[in-house]
Amino acid sequence: MSSGATETAGDSGAAALPDSQALELYGRMLLIRRFEETVQSLFEQGEIHGTTHLYSGQEAVAVGVCSALAAQDRVAGTYRGHGHALALGVDPQALLDELLGRETGVCRGRAGSMNVVDLEHRLIGCFGIVGGSISAATGAALALKNRDGVAVAFFGDGATNQGYFHECLNFAQVLELPALYVCENNLYGEFTPAEQVTAGSIGGRAEAYGFAAESVDGNDLWEVRARAEQAVARARGGGGPQFIEALTYRFVGHSRSDPGKYRKPGELDAWRARDPLTIARAKLVHAIDDATVSALEDQIERQIAQMTESALAAPFPVPGPAREFKE
Repeated sequence: MSSGATETAGDSGAAALPDSQALELYGRMLLIRRFEETVQSLFEQGEIHGTTHLYSGQEAVAVGVCSALAAQDRVAGTYRGHGHALALGVDPQALLDELLGRETGVCRGRAGSMNVVDLEHRLIGCFGIVGGSISAATGAALALKNRDGVAVAFFGDGATNQGYFHECLNFAQVLELPALYVCENNLYGEFTPAEQVTAGSIGGRAEAYGFAAESVDGNDLWEVRARAEQAVARARGGGGPQFIEALTYRFVGHSRSDPGKYRKPGELDAWRARDPLTIARAKLVHAIDDATVSALEDQIERQIAQMTESALAAPFPVPGPAREFKE
């Protein structure tokens, strides 16, 4: 039987979540995983063109961070941005339609996989340029200063070797911007192990600019959420920019045709044993009965099937004259 609240704080000291909210967060993670599996299947069938970068394995980071945000906050995602979009509440049907290039998509079929924008849901963009999200969120933080808002940048470990990272962290710290920089360290920059191209520690780089950098278990939804709540509160309260390094792992290759053969023997199996969905579900069922959780899982499976059918039947954009630009 449920006690009405799910203890999710771990060692963070954060308050327990109401059962309904804890269940919703787990469901959002599961939706991302099933969405990405569907995207891969549709790509293999030739229904999705271009390329795709899946978020499978990293769900706890986006859902944990985005669940700590308020309506006035803004988020910049990466080219692996389906997870960021869904974590913010972007309509999954409209997002799938977008990836299929349909008129009913979030951006009317024009953005594709890597460049989704949905201002209604606080997503200022997903960026195909490595590190582009860092500069976009820094600009948003400048606009949000003294307006009670916080801007969040998601980026991978490889982006910390880009100029964007160093220039923007310096700029944000000097101006005490309300920004949260979230490095999703999945150990690889495309096909290259991070230790081969990244000197020192990523958190140490942030500390060099005066940040109190935190490292969290990026596969534990509840830990990510607790740490993100604290960081967002500090940024919103005038504490300046914050930095979180979330240690996680992608279960799939970098992009569409990458089999991931560069992984170390046994590495993928070891990380799959710490699947963020498994971790979240195990903590969830301590307070919520298994039947309730299973019912949610069945509901999401049906939702994905219906979404896929609807997306494949949706109309493509109709070519027309270019819109006149007006200043």
